[in-house]
Amino acid sequence: MGRTLATEQRNPRTVDIDVSETIDILTMLNDEDARVPTAVRAILPALARVVDDAVERYRAGGTIYYFGAGASGRIGALDAAELPPTFSIPRERVVARIAGGPDSMIRAQEDLEDSPRRGEGDAGDVRAGDVVFGLTASGSTPYVAGVIRSSHAAGALTIVVSSNDNPALRRICDHYLHVDTGPESIAGSTRMKAATAQKLILNSFSTALMIRMGMTYSNLMVDVAQTNEKLRARAVRILGQATGRPEAVCRRHLERSGGRVKVALLTLLGAPSEAAAVAALDRAEGRTREALRYLDGARPPDET
Repeated sequence: MGRTLATEQRNPRTVDIDVSETIDILTMLNDEDARVPTAVRAILPALARVVDDAVERYRAGGTIYYFGAGASGRIGALDAAELPPTFSIPRERVVARIAGGPDSMIRAQEDLEDSPRRGEGDAGDVRAGDVVFGLTASGSTPYVAGVIRSSHAAGALTIVVSSNDNPALRRICDHYLHVDTGPESIAGSTRMKAATAQKLILNSFSTALMIRMGMTYSNLMVDVAQTNEKLRARAVRILGQATGRPEAVCRRHLERSGGRVKVALLTLLGAPSEAAAVAALDRAEGRTREALRYLDGARPPDET
């Protein structure tokens, strides 16, 4: 590779980890983990620019893609799997792909990350207007390089997340998020701090994106998919938290709205009808606070 990777270096703080007591081992690991949020915070201005660019493309119909190999690919798959039920977005709007396909989710196949052509093939359906993340702890994964090169050529917004800098890869992407997590507790074991950083970054990216898209009201997930009893109860609880209304009233409005939490919320807060709530939301492009302004500050119905 010709580069000295920080994640492959020996960590001077853990050189005696193999002769330490169990509690000391765990303390060393925890001390190293505690360094990750600080490293992520350092790249938040760059991540904010990624979110702002992604909002524009997602609003226009673009798809979010996460690509990676090994642990990086699994982190991407985890975020992609959680977004549809949390925010009721179509599953095809956020896609995760891992080198080697679904089998690599449960069985390590490290050799597959060495093929840039495999990456180019897996990114074959990426189009202009999409948003593509290449997740590579080392910054040198050929599979990810193939993904980024192909996606950039297709006109997608391309982002690399890595715990090592790679000037060559930086030159072919739109945003390079270098999160400096340093040497791992066990040299080269990037499933540890580097993967934790990727998880924090993707959590923050996707949550901020959904907030910017109007998927929350305050800090409440008013677009939650109600696919089981727990989530149906959550929807009722959200309405109560947002309005202070009794559970029975919230449940009744939710039923009248056909399970649409935002519509129920607006009727609880003064919309004269479900149709008026839908019209306000359409005008506000799904943003609840803006929809409330369109409803001219009507008072909640006098229902108990």
